[in-house]
Amino acid sequence: MSIRVAVHPSRADKLLVLAAVCCAGLTMPLSFTAPSVALPAIGRNFGVSPAALGWVMNAFILAFGSTVMAAGALADRYGRRRMFTIGMTAFTATSAIVGYAPDLLSLELMRAAQGVAAAITMAGGAASLAHEFEGDARTRAYGLLGTSFGIGLALGPVWAGFLIETFGWRSVFLTGVAIGLLVLAFGVPRMGESRDPDATGIDSCGTATFTAMLVLFTFAIMEGPQRGWSSPAVVAALIASAVMLALFILVETLQRRPMLDLGLFAYPRFLGAQALPLATGFGFVVPLVILPARFVGVEGMGEIEVGLMLLPLCLPIAVVPLAGAFLARWIPSATLAAVGLTLAAAGLAWLAMVPPGAPRLAFIAPLMLIGIGSGLPWGLMDALAVSVVPKERAGMATGIFTTVRVAGEALALAATSAMLVAFTRSGLAAHGGGPHEEAALTRLANELAGGAFAGAARLAPDIGSVALTAVYGQAYRITLIVLALINLATAVVALATLRPQRPATRDAGRPCPAS
Repeated sequence: MSIRVAVHPSRADKLLVLAAVCCAGLTMPLSFTAPSVALPAIGRNFGVSPAALGWVMNAFILAFGSTVMAAGALADRYGRRRMFTIGMTAFTATSAIVGYAPDLLSLELMRAAQGVAAAITMAGGAASLAHEFEGDARTRAYGLLGTSFGIGLALGPVWAGFLIETFGWRSVFLTGVAIGLLVLAFGVPRMGESRDPDATGIDSCGTATFTAMLVLFTFAIMEGPQRGWSSPAVVAALIASAVMLALFILVETLQRRPMLDLGLFAYPRFLGAQALPLATGFGFVVPLVILPARFVGVEGMGEIEVGLMLLPLCLPIAVVPLAGAFLARWIPSATLAAVGLTLAAAGLAWLAMVPPGAPRLAFIAPLMLIGIGSGLPWGLMDALAVSVVPKERAGMATGIFTTVRVAGEALALAATSAMLVAFTRSGLAAHGGGPHEEAALTRLANELAGGAFAGAARLAPDIGSVALTAVYGQAYRITLIVLALINLATAVVALATLRPQRPATRDAGRPCPAS
C-alpha cells in the first residue's frame, strides 16, 4: 500500500519526471565507468602508485551496495520524492567536491559519500516512477530507465576520454554536477510524493554490520598482496569481517522486518540467481576497470583512444540485453544466461592470448565477444532473481539481488587486483632479478601490475623492459584465464540450478516458477 499526495500532473510533467529519473540513472554508470578511464591521470596528478587508486572505485561501489536496501526503506517511510531530492542534491554536491579534491584521501572519502547519495537517489527515483506511471506506461518507463543505464555504461569511457584529454580528469566528476542541477531544476518540482504507510524504518543494526563486513573483507583482499596475508592488519580485518558476518546473521534472525530474509537462501534457485551478477562482475566489470591502465601504461594510448577501445566491450551491454529478453520468449532464461557466460569466458580466454604491444585490432573481437556474452545474462538476471522465489517475497529478493550485484562487483575488483599483483610478484621472483627485499619486490609488483612501466623500470633498472613486459603479459594472461574459468563455472551453476522445474505429479495443478 502506498499513500499518494493528491496531484494531477500533466503529460508534460510526467515526461519531465521520467527524463529527470533517467538522467539520474545515466549519471550512476557514468560515475562508475568514467572514473576507471581517469585513474591513470589521477595517479599522475597526485603522484601515487596504481595500488593506491583502488579505493577510488571501491569506495563508491561499496557505499552504494551496502546502503541501497536501507535507502529503499527510507524512501518508503519518508517519501520517494523527498529522498530522491535529498539524494540528488547530495550527489551533485559530492560530485563538485570530488572534482576539486586536493588530495587522494579527500577524493576517496567523497567517492564513498557519492556512493551513498547515488543509492538514495536511485531508490527514490525508481520508486517514484511506480507512482507517476501505471500499466504499460510504467513498463515503458522502467524500460527507458534501464536503457539510460546501458547508455551510461556504453558511452561513459568515450565521454571520459574526451573530457580528460580536453579539460583534465576533474571534469569527469563535474559532469555529475551539471546533470544534477538540471534534474533538480526541471524534474523534482514536477514529481509527486508517495510513501508506504506500513514502513517501519531501516534495519540500522543490519545495515551497519553488513557494511562493516563488506568494507573489512574488501580491505583484507586489497591489502593482502601489499602487506602479506599473515600481517596483523590483514588477519585482523579477516577475523573482524567474519565476526561482522556472524553478527549480521544474528541480527537478521532476530529482526521482525529484517533487511535480509535469510529464509530466501533455502531456495537453491535463488542461490543460483545470485551467482549470475558475480560472474558478470568478474567477466565484464573487472575488464572495464583494469583495461584502461593497460591501454595507457603499456599500450601507450591516450584517454580518448582508451574510450574508443572500450566501445566493443560496452556497446553490447546497451543492446544485447534487449535481444536476450526477446529470445527468452522461446529459450529458457537459464539456458540463455549459460550460453552468454560461456561466450564471455571464450572472449576472456581470447583476450588472455593478446600479448602486450599487440596491434589495436587484436583487442576488438575478444572485447566484443565478452560484451555480447555478458549482455545476455545482464538483462535476465533481475527477472530471474524474482521469479525463483514466492511472489510475496519478490520485493525482498529484488533488494538482495541489487545488493549482491553491486557488492559483488566491488569484491570482484578487489580480488582480481590482488590476483594480478600476486601473479606479477610471483613472475618477478621467478625471474630472479630486481630487489630481493619483500617490501621492495611488492612495490615493484604493484607498479608493474598497474601498468606503470616507467615507475617499474626505475625501481628495477637491472631488469630490462623486455623482461618486465614478459612478466606483465604472463600475469595478465593467467588472471584473465581465471576470470574465464569463473564465468564457465557459473554457466554450469546456472544450468544446474535455474532450469525450469517441472511440478511433481501430485502438484500437477500448481504452476512452477517462471524462468
